[in-house]
This record gives sequence, structure tokens and C-alpha cells, in this order.
Amino acid sequence: MTSTPLSAALTSAQEDQFRPSAQGSAAARVYSGLRAQIISLELEPHSNLVRTEIAQNYGVSQSPIREAMHRLEQEGLVVSYPQSRTVVARIDVDHARETQFLRMAIELEVARSLTKLGQPDTLRTARRILAIQKMAGDDRDIDEFTALDRLFHLSLMEPVGVVSLYHLVSSRSGHIDRLRRLNLPDPGKMASVLQHHTEILDAIEAGDLAKTEDAVRRHLGGTLAAAPQIMEQYPHYF
Repeated sequence: MTSTPLSAALTSAQEDQFRPSAQGSAAARVYSGLRAQIISLELEPHSNLVRTEIAQNYGVSQSPIREAMHRLEQEGLVVSYPQSRTVVARIDVDHARETQFLRMAIELEVARSLTKLGQPDTLRTARRILAIQKMAGDDRDIDEFTALDRLFHLSLMEPVGVVSLYHLVSSRSGHIDRLRRLNLPDPGKMASVLQHHTEILDAIEAGDLAKTEDAVRRHLGGTLAAAPQIMEQYPHYF
């Protein structure tokens, strides 16, 4: 799939966020690549991560592989067995719920700040992203839809000056992102996301704080509310 400039920009921004230094660029590249495969479910839970194959694929030595694996293990996305193997971890719903609690607190405050700011121009970028996301939804392009979803939320944080908090939550979102990935193909789910995005922007522009908060809560709470059904449908992921 060919990425649009918007989703490519988002991917670049995420990689920059997780790149600790020029010396660590090889490890960051491996980390970002493996993390993206795990989040997209290209690498499913229990998948065996063979370090020699990864080193060959990325053209790096074992040292960056070890660093990347350590970072993924810190996030709970992989499990390493000493002197044995490293596998992709199962989705941890408790971890997902904890991360969602943090995200809800941050995004509610962001939405409140934008509503009180009363400057519709601050939502211009979000409106443009939403228009493109609708096209991705029409095409049932889950990869593009997901990338634009992240960019939409990032665009709301920029006017408030809390982009670093977006990256903080993103670095903890591996489990909730995988849960959301399983939920997105469900009939009506992408349409629901788009509707919620529209309602959030409309409420902010109207200066209606109560409607804004309600729209954010309904939007961010949907995936966890569907968790029991998702777990029943995909038991091998949990």
C-alpha cells in the first residue's frame, strides 16, 4: 500500500519520537519496525521473533536487536525467555484499560481547552484529516484509516501545546491499539469512529462543553466496551 503524505508524516514523527540518538538509530529502526508489525497484528501473539532473521532483514548486528527487544519487552509487547526465544505477547486487557484511563484524562482536558479557546481555525487541520479519513473508510483501508485516526488526535493536541503527552500515551498504547485493530473490521465500527470525530469537532466549535465531553467519552470508550465480544471472537490473541 502506498502511504499518503499525511500518514507518512505521522510515521516519521513517531519514529523520531522513539529515536534516542544518532548512535541508537539502528535499534530505533528495528524497534519501530517490529512495533508497527505487532500493533498491526502482522505479528500475532505467540509469534516467534528469530533474532538472526531480524538482523538479516534489517541489516544490523545483534546489539541493536537486543536493545529493540528490551524496549518492546518494557512495553509488554514481547516476552523473552533467557537462552531460548522471544515471542510476541498476548494482548493485556488490564494494561489496555490503564492506558485508556490516561488517554481519557488527557483528551478530555484537551477538548475542554479547545472548547474554551473558541477559535474554530484551530480545528482546520483536524477537519481536513477527517475528510481524508472518510475516504479511507469508504475504501475499507484499515492501515490508512488507523494512521489518520492517530493524526486526527495529534492535531487536536497541537493547538493546546501538549504534543509530548500524545507521544507519552502512544508509547504505552501497544495493547489498546491491538485491541482496537481487532475491533475496526466490525461492521459499522469505522463509520462510528468518523461520526464521533465529527461530533467532537462540532461540539468544540459550538462551544458546548457538555456535548464535547460526552462525545469524547463515547468515542474513547467504545473499544473497551466491546472487549468481551472481541475476546470471545479472537481468544487466541488474549
